Amino acid sequence: MKKFVGDLKVPNVDLDSIVSSSRKNIEALTQANKIAFEGFQAVAKRQVEIMRETMTEAASVLRGMMSGGSGDAKVAPEVLKKAFEAALANMRELAEMTSKANSEAFDVIQKRVADSIEELKSLTAKAKGEK
Repeated sequence: MKKFVGDLKVPNVDLDSIVSSSRKNIEALTQANKIAFEGFQAVAKRQVEIMRETMTEAASVLRGMMSGGSGDAKVAPEVLKKAFEAALANMRELAEMTSKANSEAFDVIQKRVADSIEELKSLTAKAKGEK
């Protein structure tokens, strides 16, 4: 890109600054993608953990019901209530994890946009001063 723009012989253009800014943009996008991907991995891992915990709990309840230990009608509503509360807590946790990862990725992009605006102002000021 630098060679192409240099061959055009555009006056008052700081090619090094433009190339540096483009490189920083790519680095910011790469970092944001990495953060988002790591967040996705963490959510997926937690979903697997939740599924294991749920299956273990369900198996335990079924074993108890089959052995006659907790199979009476009074226990069933309490078991259902506990399962529902656990499901809500898990959904909340996963939503918070997703939100955090998205927020962190967005912060990287937002900072880069602000930096790019400052770089553009600086380049514009230099171009005006060189005339």
